[in-house]
Order: sequence, then C-alpha cells, then structure tokens
Amino acid sequence: QVQLVESGGGLVQAGGSLRLSCAASERSFISYTVGWFRQAPGKERRFVAAISWSAGSTNYADSVKGRFAISRDNAKNTVYLQMNSLKPEDTAVYYCAATRFTAQPVGVQGAYDYWGQGTQVTVSS
Repeated sequence: QVQLVESGGGLVQAGGSLRLSCAASERSFISYTVGWFRQAPGKERRFVAAISWSAGSTNYADSVKGRFAISRDNAKNTVYLQMNSLKPEDTAVYYCAATRFTAQPVGVQGAYDYWGQGTQVTVSS
C-alpha cells in the first residue's frame, strides 16, 4: 500500500502555469509507475501523463503534449506535473495514481492500484 497526496492546484488565467506535486508515503516509490489523470465536472476521468518506475520514460495524452511535463524526484518520493500554456479546458480535478513496476496500458485507470484524493485546477478564460 502506498498513500499519495496531491498538491499545487489552484486558480490560474489562461496561458499561465502551475506545477502539481504527488508525494508518496512509500519508501520504495522508485519502484512505481506514476500517472496523472484529470476529471472535469460531468466528464469521465482521463489520462494526462505518466512516468515509468525504471528509466523515467514518459507518456502524454495528445491534448497536453508539448504543454505539460511529468518528472520525478525519487529522493523525495515525489512526482511532478509541470503545466504550461494552460487552457480553460484543462480545468479539472487532477489525480495522482501509482502502480508497482509497470502500468499497462499506461493510459487506463484500471492499470493503477493507488490513487490520491485530487487537487483542483481551475483555468479562467
């Protein structure tokens, strides 16, 4: 079991930036693939980005590619999501998710075993 806590959400104008953090309680967090998902009101929860447990390879949804960047600091047991050029359609609750070793398929909710409580991101037009 690993506990995940997201932080860094808030209100930002379109074109602005935010950096989300996902802090894990697990000392072996280096062994987990970590993903970010988001859910807007009335919408399905959808994949945003993920980073592997091993070499730090990354995956992004097409909608955020080139604007968002996922990274991890294993010494701090923390994964980050840097969000730039934010758009109103990025408004959602953002969730951190993790699974031991490999998430397959990487962009599917069911591939992840552990979830945080979410952090709200609101982008004004």
